[in-house]
Amino acid sequence: MFLSKVHGEAQHHLFIRLYGLYEKGIVFLLQTPSLRSCIINVLHNPHLSICTDEHTLISEAEFDTELLHEIDKHDALPTPNLETCMRYLHTTEQMIDSLLLTQYQVTMLQKLTAYDLQKSAFILQMETYTHKNKLRYRADKMSCYMLKLAAKFGCITDMMYIAMYYYKTLRYMEALSIVEMIKVKLAQPYLMYEYNVNIEMYTEAVGGQSWSTKMRQAVAWYIILDTDVQYISELIPEQQSALQNNLSSLSIPPFVLLYMLEILCYRHVDTMRVHTALDDLQTLVHYDQGQFVPLHLRDISWQILGICQQVTGNLQAALYSYQQSLRQPPYNSIHRPTEMRIQGSCH
Repeated sequence: MFLSKVHGEAQHHLFIRLYGLYEKGIVFLLQTPSLRSCIINVLHNPHLSICTDEHTLISEAEFDTELLHEIDKHDALPTPNLETCMRYLHTTEQMIDSLLLTQYQVTMLQKLTAYDLQKSAFILQMETYTHKNKLRYRADKMSCYMLKLAAKFGCITDMMYIAMYYYKTLRYMEALSIVEMIKVKLAQPYLMYEYNVNIEMYTEAVGGQSWSTKMRQAVAWYIILDTDVQYISELIPEQQSALQNNLSSLSIPPFVLLYMLEILCYRHVDTMRVHTALDDLQTLVHYDQGQFVPLHLRDISWQILGICQQVTGNLQAALYSYQQSLRQPPYNSIHRPTEMRIQGSCH
């Protein structure tokens, strides 16, 4: 029917769309409003169990969670300098323009694009830091543009790189403005973080939309700091330690880094609010049972709490936090800087 009534470029585009629906398989049913509510009701009925010939039917939210973890398994290629970053970005651009990519391949490329843009922005700032004002100004504008573009490609927590950049370049109020925006987004009841997601609220908020839209509006993930790029000076010793232990990056819970940036910025613009942010960070690290601070990232989380306590003058509390960091599984390989910080907090 299609071959006889649709011709040329229109036929090609129609085939691509139909093939995309075919690839989604049974998940496509969950993106049909008239069917989704019925399916969700069945899924939540404890007396019913519906299977296909191949696998158990799962909700759209559960499928997206698995997709998120699958994407995370594939690390970006190392990018040691700005030239390499630009070459990767050019290659990615050419691949995205291809009509033969599936939506999942496009999503993976979006993740890699966000990574390259973020790294390029910080490398550019590092390489032009000592240049003349005019060149440094142009580089700064380009870095800001790349970070904002990366936030459009990536998930909610990719906005954190903008806040880090503003803090690094002494724009504390701008950094705090981004932090507040992120806090609002992370507080939404439909947020997907790790395996934590409210299926009904997530489906109601972003069900049936493109994965790109879901990432921008409803998905949070760890903050990844490459060990060969300087993001904020307070974490350079930890990055260097991880690098010496053959790790390419540090992984930090976004909620922990959010409060850290808030504390560091408020020290310069509103000291009265520092203690409130510090109390929030202490409560999070002390009492969270893995919902916002995954167990394997508690080493860096206690470490960051200790750093924030130390820079605000509470050396006794910092010492306790560093000792707690040493007691955690060494996922980020930061024992050496922890021991050095312990020595510093004792004097």
